[in-house]
Amino acid sequence: MLYTPDHIKDLDYEQDLGNPGEYPFTRGIYRTMYTERLWTMRQYAGYGSAEESNKRYKYLLQQGQTGLSVAFDLPTQMGYDSDNELVSGEVGKTGVAIDSICDMETLFNNIPLDKVSVSMTINSTAAILLAMYIAVAEKQGIRKEKLEGTVQNDILKEYIARGTYILPPKPSFYKISHRLNRILH
Repeated sequence: MLYTPDHIKDLDYEQDLGNPGEYPFTRGIYRTMYTERLWTMRQYAGYGSAEESNKRYKYLLQQGQTGLSVAFDLPTQMGYDSDNELVSGEVGKTGVAIDSICDMETLFNNIPLDKVSVSMTINSTAAILLAMYIAVAEKQGIRKEKLEGTVQNDILKEYIARGTYILPPKPSFYKISHRLNRILH
């Protein structure tokens, strides 16, 4: 069902809700959502080195996955290089270790980034890793406009469960909660 302003009395429809596929994207990023486009199937994966994770990604794609969900190790999420003595016991443990553009190239070696949707679960170093991902795609001859996927910015998970945040939740959530309050009340 497509809800309209008749269903929600005190709502600025254009600003607070909008149509599917339109700003502010509260109802999804596609006009028809998943009635005309299948869900992306991904398994959260990544461990050890970029080479080991690349082998796993290729296997998953051969098994029918339509996308990849990259799990980064804790040092990568915190912005540490793998050779930093402070993180030596964590390298490659909970995800793949990425220290450089070379690691990112290895991670996506022979994976057609214009045909595979890629999700990266990351927070603090998201901008850096996204830039590396785009650079790898461009090196493969793929324009960034052809890339599909998401960069997850899960503020609460990173703050509570991982401690991999830059800003604490209150300033991060102000804008989100302010909009939610206007929609819900």
